[in-house]
Amino acid sequence: MLQSYIMVFFISMVPLIELRGAIPYSQVMGLPLLESYIIAIIGNMLPVPIIYLFARKVLEWGADKPVIGGFFTWCLEKGKHGGEKLQAKAGKGLFVALLLFVGIPLPGTGAWTGTLAASLLDIDFKSSILAVMGGVLLAGVIMGLASVGVLGALNSVIF
Repeated sequence: MLQSYIMVFFISMVPLIELRGAIPYSQVMGLPLLESYIIAIIGNMLPVPIIYLFARKVLEWGADKPVIGGFFTWCLEKGKHGGEKLQAKAGKGLFVALLLFVGIPLPGTGAWTGTLAASLLDIDFKSSILAVMGGVLLAGVIMGLASVGVLGALNSVIF
């Protein structure tokens, strides 16, 4: 059982998969939802401060390098484009927009992307971390409900 919890922790740290994959995995493995949720939140949030503080610097450093330059430039452009789009739609509600961007479990909208976008938009550290944390908590609730079938049951009742 400990091995399964460790897997939940590490799956939640993987970019693009994050807790959106870790919570369903925990349910397939038969782990209790609340404990899995907490472990997935911790695993998903652990890289966030590091991403905020260092990812932009690393990507800017590597953008002109021969082998990695194309990928790093693509990451910078994707993060900047996503951040600008989010900022244009949100206006003064950028905190809530970032929270919802991270919180709605769609491909490419997790804590990693949200934190990189916040860094590229120069949103202050504290606001970024709080918005991403709120989004991760929301995504965890949504994925937890989906994993135990609540959303599927509601869908069959409504439609």
